[in-house]
Amino acid sequence: QVQLVESGGGLVQDGGSLRLSCLASRRTFSGRPMGWFRQAPGKEREFIAGINWDSTVEDYADSVKGRFTIARDNAENRVYLQMNSLKPEDTAVYYCNTNPPQRDIWGRGTQVSVSS
Repeated sequence: QVQLVESGGGLVQDGGSLRLSCLASRRTFSGRPMGWFRQAPGKEREFIAGINWDSTVEDYADSVKGRFTIARDNAENRVYLQMNSLKPEDTAVYYCNTNPPQRDIWGRGTQVSVSS
């Protein structure tokens, strides 16, 4: 059973915006903190944003703070990532998962490419 499906990536210019969406299974999503992670070519996967179950606490990596916003819709089992002021260094495959992540449920991710 597919538990995490990311979408919304694409190619944008420096300074552009994208909104990523992640559909999770209820089993994965319900009651759990969720997060967004990314992996750039040749680099380790890294945490970039997290949100608790009732959306009262958000956490961001310094590299995206002030530019990215995480949100969730508990009725729809979805978590979102609004990305503004994108930079070429944001180019990566973006993944959602619980936070902290569960090793065996990573999805395919969605590619974000930012051109200079």
